[in-house]
Parts: sequence; structure tokens; C-alpha cells
Amino acid sequence: MLKIFLVEDEFVVREGIKKNVDWIGHGYDFCGEASDGELAYPMIQKLQPDIVITDIKMPFMDGLELSKLIKKEFPWMEIVILSGYAEFEYAKEAISLGVAHYLTKPISGDALLSQIDSLAAKIEESKKQKELQEQYLRDMEENAHEDQKKLFQHLVAGTKSVTELIDMADGMGMDISAIWYNVVLFNLTSRRHNPEEYSGSVVRIYEKLSAGIDSQHEVVFDRGTEGKAIIYKADSLEELQKIQSEGIARIVSLTEEYESARYFGGIGKPVNRLRELGASFEAASRAFAHRYFVDENKFVENDDSVNNIRTESEYFNISNVDPNKVDRSRVNEFLKQGEADEIQYFLEEFYHGMDENAIKSSIFRQYILMDIYFAVAAFLDSMDIDRSQIEAVDIASPELQEAEGAKAYIEKTIKKAIELRDASANKKYNNVVDTVIKYIDEHYADEELSLNFLASYVNFSPNHLSMMFSQQTGVSFIKYLTDYRMNKAKELLRCTNKRSVDISIMVGYKDPHYFSYCFKKYQGMTPTQYRKGKGVVVDEADADEVE
Repeated sequence: MLKIFLVEDEFVVREGIKKNVDWIGHGYDFCGEASDGELAYPMIQKLQPDIVITDIKMPFMDGLELSKLIKKEFPWMEIVILSGYAEFEYAKEAISLGVAHYLTKPISGDALLSQIDSLAAKIEESKKQKELQEQYLRDMEENAHEDQKKLFQHLVAGTKSVTELIDMADGMGMDISAIWYNVVLFNLTSRRHNPEEYSGSVVRIYEKLSAGIDSQHEVVFDRGTEGKAIIYKADSLEELQKIQSEGIARIVSLTEEYESARYFGGIGKPVNRLRELGASFEAASRAFAHRYFVDENKFVENDDSVNNIRTESEYFNISNVDPNKVDRSRVNEFLKQGEADEIQYFLEEFYHGMDENAIKSSIFRQYILMDIYFAVAAFLDSMDIDRSQIEAVDIASPELQEAEGAKAYIEKTIKKAIELRDASANKKYNNVVDTVIKYIDEHYADEELSLNFLASYVNFSPNHLSMMFSQQTGVSFIKYLTDYRMNKAKELLRCTNKRSVDISIMVGYKDPHYFSYCFKKYQGMTPTQYRKGKGVVVDEADADEVE
């Protein structure tokens, strides 16, 4: 229901307009009134009516001055000026301000209502167009998100040529050209973190970070539950280090505003070729793996000398072992959240916490092997996974009598545990995705069907569901839903003589114009053209009148 506000200094006229017009009966909410512009303006700011009817000649603040203020702050608000002054100059100034109608008094209620009705139709059409634009942007957002993830993978994996990478980035409105680059990985979590849900504070921090991104020197990629990747770029190494330092300082500053938030970041090594970003990413990943060994907020800079295992002493000294690094809880944390491609980095840091010769000591090696086995077994038990699927530790085995054999067993056991974890999770995720697909099959005609709605339905965060859905189906949620609806539309166009406007509603598009737009983008032709190509005959009256 559109809201009407009246500004009129003559009490009798004001009462007549308010009471002699059946506003509610004609679908309007008469939300307020005032006797002059000065009193009206703060009320209009608060009530935000759709249409303001105002006299032009009033004390304190006249209608033209009020119109200027309204159009400056609320350009979408429609204004109707009533005046006993029919002079051209008044009308000309009103038109220049964007006033919708300039009406001379006296005017009948029916005549005023007629003008209001024409404005209402204009407002409704404007709102409709805005809703269509917002819907289109929502539809495109997830596809853009998936495209960005693919671009990042190509950048760090080196699976595309430099020309192809630049073309892909240009298509997404990203500028990735520079002389120097560095990759920084970071993640924000809540200290009361649930891996399936981000806390409100974490979401707000990410939003603030996104709002302040310097697109000239920073390219940000979403890595789902693993956090964000930032590629810093500059024309010189000195400038790169400065920009990177300022960017990290901003992350730290924003995070420290929220007591419940925790951050950790890994800083890669600078490279001066786009094709070398993979090396920078590997260095950042190596540094990022430190997060399993520290509890405090920090950014760790990659340093190969730090990650090299010490070999200078052949003598095993138990005092050289850092008990925090041998702590089973670190292994448990990695088993819960680590990825297969991080195992190497995790174990390097794990061994770095002890004297290199510790693993060569048969007693200490037996302790480590047994501890790793029990940690993995307990983890699998907690997930109801049969522990017999991992190889039991046999400390008498010849292979485990050597340090390298022990390391190989540890890596193989942790890798197998993660594979079993992921397989179990995928089974769970398959069930969730199957539920989502079944819901789409039964409710695709519901225009309100969205990623956010289905995420709430299956009790997952939208970001997590989007990631799962893409992994399980190979396409983004919005592409799957659009494909499903378009295929249903093609079936109806091919097999029935229903009008396009009816089919659009049947497949989940309330607005036939938007349906036609989506269909043409999807199929390369309008619904009418597609139908004619299939030889389905429709009456003239049932043709696609919206195209």
C-alpha cells in the first residue's frame, strides 16, 4: 500500500483532502499531514511516504523549497504540487525540480485521485524494475563467485596461459596486471567457532574488509571455509611490501574490534611474474599451515630457513623437543580441519618442533608412532568410521625401524584418515545436496526459492551450502536452478499451447519480461521463437505478448 503525505496550510482544504477522499478504499495509506514545509520535512524524513501532496504558497517554508529538500534526500519520492497560482514561472520551477504534477486549485477529489493513480502506476512499475534488477544481480552473484574461484585455481596452478588469465580477469572486472605480486592467505573464525556457521562478528569483519579493498593493488578471492586469499600487486618490490603491510594492518585492526574473532594468516614470497604466482601461493600455504600449532592471532611470513629441519646435530637431546609441537591436540586439529594438500606443510612444522634426531631415536620414534596412531584411531572413532581401514602401527616392522620409514607411515596414516573423513563428509553432504535437489524438484515454481532459503531449510550457512552444492553437482546452485526451470519451460513450450506469461509463472518467474530475458540468454532465442521452431500452434490471443 503506497503512503500519501499532505502539506497544506489551509485547514479546511487539508481536512477536505484528507476526509473526502476514500484513500484506504483506493489502496492508499494516508500516513500524515502538516501545515507548512518546516513542520512537514522531519515528518517526511521519518515516514518516507511514496507521494507528497503539497501546497506551493505556505508560511515558514513553501512548497518549492520543501520539494528541493525532498528531491535532494529522497529522489525517488513523487511530489504533487497544489496551488492557486497558475503562473508559468511557478510551474516551470516545479518541473525543473522533478515535481510529478502541478495542479491548480480548486481541484475535486476525483481529479486529484486520478492524478495520484497515474503516479501510483509509475511508482509500482519503478519498484518492479528495481526488484527485477536486484533479482538479476542475485542470480549473477553466485555465478561470479564460482568464476572467481576458478580463476584463482588457474592462477596458482598455472593451468592457463598469461593471456588467458588476463582475459578471464578482465571479464570479471579484475585487473591482475602488475610487475610484482604476493599471495597472502588468511582466515577469520569465532573463538566459539562452529565449522558450519560463521559468527555475526566474522561476517561483519569480512564485509568491512570487502568495502575497503584497494582494487588497484589488491585482488581478493573467497576460499570458502578456508577463508580468503589476497593477491597484493605493485610496480616495485618496495611498494608491494608497503601495500601488503598496510593491508595486513587493516585486517588486524578490524579483527581486534571484536573480542570473539580470531585471525591467522600466511604470507607468501614476492614474485615478479604472473606465471610464478603458484610459488608465492605454495609459500603462503606453507606459512598458513602454522595455524595448527599456535593459538594466538598472528600472520606468519614464509621463511624457508625456518621450515628446514635441523640436521646439524647427530645427538638427540630431549630438551630440544617443543612439547607444544608434539601435542596430540595439534594432530587432532589438523585431522578435523586440514586438507590433503597441506599434509606436507603440517608435518614439516610438526618435525620442526623436535630435534631432527628425535625421530631417529628408536624410543622416541616408537612414542611418536604410537601417539599418531592413537590420535588417528580416536578421531575415526569420533566420526563412527571403522579404524581398521588404517594400517595398525607395528613398531617391530623393519620399515618403521628407520626414520624415513616412520615418516612415511605417519604421512600415509594421516592422509588415509583425511580421505576417510572427506568420504564420510561427502556422504553426509550428498544427503544434504540430495535433499536440496528434491526440494527444487518439488518447489521450482516458487519464485522465492533461493540459496539463502534452502540453506536455512537444511540448516547450513549459505556459503557452506554453495560450496557443497558446487562440489557435488559440478555447477553453482543458481545455474542448477536456472537450468532446471528453463528445461521445464522448454518442455511446456514444446508440449502445450499455454501462453508464455502462464509458463513463466509455472516455472518460478512471476514477471514474464524477466522470464523472456532469462530464456533468451539461456536458449539464444525468445520463447516464441523456440515454440515456432518446435511447430506448436497457438492462438493469436495466446501469443507471447510480453516479448
